[in-house]
Amino acid sequence: MPKISVVIPLYNKEKSIASTLQTVLNQTFTDYEIVIVNDGSTDNSVAEVEKIHDARIRLINQQNAGVSAARNRGVEEAKGELIAFLDADDEWKSEYLATQYHLSQKYPECSVFACNYEFHDAEGNVTPTNIHKLPFVGEDGILINYFEVASCSHPPLCTIAVMIRKNVLQAIGGFPVGVTLGEDLITWARLAVYYKIAFSKQVVAVYNFRSQKQLVIPRRAPDKNDTVGKLYEQLTLACDDPALKKIIALWHKMRMVTFVRLGMKNEARYEYTQICKFVKPDKKVVLWNILNFLPLPVLRFILYQVAKLRK
Repeated sequence: MPKISVVIPLYNKEKSIASTLQTVLNQTFTDYEIVIVNDGSTDNSVAEVEKIHDARIRLINQQNAGVSAARNRGVEEAKGELIAFLDADDEWKSEYLATQYHLSQKYPECSVFACNYEFHDAEGNVTPTNIHKLPFVGEDGILINYFEVASCSHPPLCTIAVMIRKNVLQAIGGFPVGVTLGEDLITWARLAVYYKIAFSKQVVAVYNFRSQKQLVIPRRAPDKNDTVGKLYEQLTLACDDPALKKIIALWHKMRMVTFVRLGMKNEARYEYTQICKFVKPDKKVVLWNILNFLPLPVLRFILYQVAKLRK
């Protein structure tokens, strides 16, 4: 049985899956399997995978059901007790799995293991994460204040830089299905409430940005059902950490700003009330709330002018 199962959800990534897979095959730690869940791809993604011949690769096909369902299927099929996730257009440095496995051995009391990562854009620019308020001084340690760190940093847990014990992930029900945004964030939050997290400062994963352009008008609205928000609120019953409330407020701020940009005034006002339930709104939140009362043409004019100034 492999020590680690690498789960890769795959949907229409024919241009990147081969290079992503190669970064896994280049790992210095070799006791692993790769479970690729093809989530109903309509391009040549599967053909690209089938070009690579390695006994450790297993390809599973399913009808399109979303990234959460694909990850959950991969976990179900995994033979290893440790699950590492990688998206089909991101990368690992060669020592990634070795670093994660070292964490699992050094901190056996932990169930979640995370490493630092960096951002690469399409032009080849590299941007480091900003991770603040880590509770330890050395290169690694136990992240006892996950919510505090997450409320003032880039996410300390990122899907491509996380390894989790299989039984623990299954115990919380895996990733929430039917969610198009935030399914990973709420999963990490649920894990942080109930289990210990080990973290390494070593940068061993690469998150590839296709574009850093911020659209004045978002492509789509947030999920109206807001499953993630409801799950966050449920966590407050088990965790009274004030930093968790900040995280929830940040989630609703993201939704509010998107609704304002789309001219969905009632939805934006509701998100503002949700923010006020958990924290005192800061100046930016108050400003967005004021903008929400403007006629849509005026709002769009202001947003376009601000976007021009930022170029």
